[in-house]
Amino acid sequence: MGKLLKKEMKLTASPLSYWFILFSFMTFLPGYPILVGGFFVCLGIFFTYQQAVEYDDITFSALLPIRKKDVVKAKYAFVIIIQMISFVLSALFTVLRMTLLSEAKVYLVNQMMNANLFYLGFLLLVFAVFNTCFMKGFFKTAYRIGKPFIIFCIAGFLLIGVGEMLHHLPGMEALNSTSGTSLIQAFVLLFGIVIYVVQTLISMNSSERNFEKIDL
Repeated sequence: MGKLLKKEMKLTASPLSYWFILFSFMTFLPGYPILVGGFFVCLGIFFTYQQAVEYDDITFSALLPIRKKDVVKAKYAFVIIIQMISFVLSALFTVLRMTLLSEAKVYLVNQMMNANLFYLGFLLLVFAVFNTCFMKGFFKTAYRIGKPFIIFCIAGFLLIGVGEMLHHLPGMEALNSTSGTSLIQAFVLLFGIVIYVVQTLISMNSSERNFEKIDL
């Protein structure tokens, strides 16, 4: 499994998948829907799958002396690693915004989503939507990438829109607070963690079953 993951990261991966991790720095942007940074990280992963389809990497991987489900596990592991690197960076930048930069003028009045625990929870939800819509959709055929990605784009931007709308609702202002701790923000973060883990596991198990049925 380790060698297969190494192949994914060194041979299969598009350089854009690594470069697009830098969109995590969008966490620092004031007056901007910072959740879009998570979308771009997923877009970078999409470029790896586009390249894998063009180079017929799936067939090559399936011909190796390994179980077919290990191909799926390795590809999911690569996706999870990229997403977690982005999440950790975003979490570090969020801590900076909530502490050292909390009094910065550009952040004091921000009509868009602030970098806080609520943001981190929704970032995980964006990644969970990608793993559910695109990854699971891709492994239904192991070569069609357009339709699953369009579905992710629609679902992802709807989710981003909901995230940007919620803190404007009466009584929900605490979702956008950056001062101190907020129980409702902590709940959203915990909810995001649970959904990410559960949905990713469900998606991976479903992809394994689907991939086993595909006659390459």
